Amino acid sequence: MTDIESEISANDITEAFIQSSQRITPESTDEVRKIVLRINAPSFYFLEGQSIGVLTPGPHLFGNKSHHRYYTIANARKSDDGEGVELELLVRRCFYIDEVSGEEYPGEASNYLCNAQPGDKISITGPHRSPFRIPADKTSNLLMLGTGTGIAPFRAFLRRIYEEQGQWGGKVRLFYGARTGTEMLYMNDLNQDLTSYYDQTTFQAIQSLSKGVLKDESDALQNGIEDNAAEIWTLLQDPKTHVYLSGMKKIAAAFDASMTRVAGSEAKWEATKQSLINDKRWSELTYH
Repeated sequence: MTDIESEISANDITEAFIQSSQRITPESTDEVRKIVLRINAPSFYFLEGQSIGVLTPGPHLFGNKSHHRYYTIANARKSDDGEGVELELLVRRCFYIDEVSGEEYPGEASNYLCNAQPGDKISITGPHRSPFRIPADKTSNLLMLGTGTGIAPFRAFLRRIYEEQGQWGGKVRLFYGARTGTEMLYMNDLNQDLTSYYDQTTFQAIQSLSKGVLKDESDALQNGIEDNAAEIWTLLQDPKTHVYLSGMKKIAAAFDASMTRVAGSEAKWEATKQSLINDKRWSELTYH
């Protein structure tokens, strides 16, 4: 989270309204909400994978007037009345432990959004540039790896390539990890679950769970990667394959470890990864 209040002018801020807020995880686990924002500006335009900034009102620590936090757009569409745009966000209600006092504090932006009610007005910035881009070549392979709310840009990707662009010729693989079955955000969307794409000949979703009580969603994702490492490695040898990582930063390390094993050496994997980076076929959107 970064406060960039001094860099934001009034012209950079857009007014949005909470259209709906729906919890999509059970009460027994971490709260994740699907929040739909309405922007009364039909010209508002975004590309898949982009993010918006949410400005939470103060007062804040250190005297900041506002707090700025980025959220990836999971989906966007014109409103039914044609007079605006609706943006979908996936927001996990976060809490942080102070390293000195040991006290727990609520995450400012996530709790602000999760507490917001339909009709509430919020201030946003953006949309902001994203490292994620859909290749122009529809025969490209898309390898997507995500955890938690990191699935948001992939939801936008899938809806874009299958709903708007029509049939996609390359292989599309989504690997998603969660600590428990109740945290499978991919499956828990009550309105338009992405499982509607299971009948697509090119698309396959691989979801995996943690195998231990103390394991997290990154460990779960690694389980799915390990179980399919040979297929992933084969896919990476195709010059048409693009790799996207989104979620906790640990997933990059987990992916490196699995690919080093299947490649046979760290040097061979690093050479393959560097080739993907050099060809602009490797993108990360990760956080601690």
